[in-house]
Amino acid sequence: MSNEFDFSTSRRTVLKTSAAATVAGVALATGLSDSAKASESGAKPRDYVSPNRERSVLITIDTQNDFSLHGAPAEIPGTMAVVPNIKRGLEAFRRKGLPIIHVIRLYQPDGSNVDVARRKLLQDGARIVNPGTDGAELVSDLKRSASDRLDSAALLAGHSQQVGPKEWVIYKPRWGAFYGTNLADQLRELGVDTIALAGCNYPNCPRTTLYEASERDFRLIMLTDAVSGVYDKGLQEMKAIGVNLMTTDEATKWVNATT
Repeated sequence: MSNEFDFSTSRRTVLKTSAAATVAGVALATGLSDSAKASESGAKPRDYVSPNRERSVLITIDTQNDFSLHGAPAEIPGTMAVVPNIKRGLEAFRRKGLPIIHVIRLYQPDGSNVDVARRKLLQDGARIVNPGTDGAELVSDLKRSASDRLDSAALLAGHSQQVGPKEWVIYKPRWGAFYGTNLADQLRELGVDTIALAGCNYPNCPRTTLYEASERDFRLIMLTDAVSGVYDKGLQEMKAIGVNLMTTDEATKWVNATT
C-alpha cells in the first residue's frame, strides 16, 4: 500500500473548494437573501413566521375584574380601555369557529401559589383574584354569557374549563401562559401553529407568554391595541423575534379574509 499523497487529486479538491467559496462569497457580497435566491430558482421562499389563519388561536391574558376594572384592588391602568378591542377580536374568532383560550390567575389567600414578588402582599391581607370571588372572574364584556362562572377548583387542579364551542379557560401559576400548564399540548391537539394574543399587562404576562411561545416555534400575532401597558420599545422587541404586529382592525380583517 502506497503512503504517497496524490497531489493531483488534492489540487482538484482545492480548486473545487475554492470555486465553491468564490460562489458563496459572491452571494454574500451581493446580499442575496433566501427569498431572492428562491425567487430566482422558482422555489417557494422559506417562511417560518407568517401566521396561518386556519390554524390560529386567540389567547387572552389575565382579563379579570381585579386587574381590569376601574378602582379594582390590582387595577392595571389602561386595561378597560382595550377591552372593547379584545371583545372585537373574540367575536371575530367566535364567528369563524376558531379556538379561544382565556388564561387567568388565581391567588390563594395565603399566598401559597403566588409569585414571590407578590406573595407577601397576599399574606399581608390583600385580596386579589381569590378563587370563587367576583374579582377573579373574567370581565363580563368578554364572556359569552355574563352569568358564566369560573370553576376555580378544577382550574387550580390543572384542568381546562370549556366555556363555549372551541373556547376554554386555563389557570397559569406564573407570568407566562406555558409555565406549569398543559397549554402547549392543548394547542398541538387543536392543530394550532399560530397564536394571536391580547390582554393585560404587556410588560409582565403577555410579553413572557410571547417569548415562551416563540421558544416553542409558534407563529405569533400581537394585537397591539388590545393589550394594556404597551410601549414602543416593547413593540420593537416583539417584532425582532418574529411577532406579527397587528391592530384589532387588521387582525379582524385577516381572520375574516377568504383567501
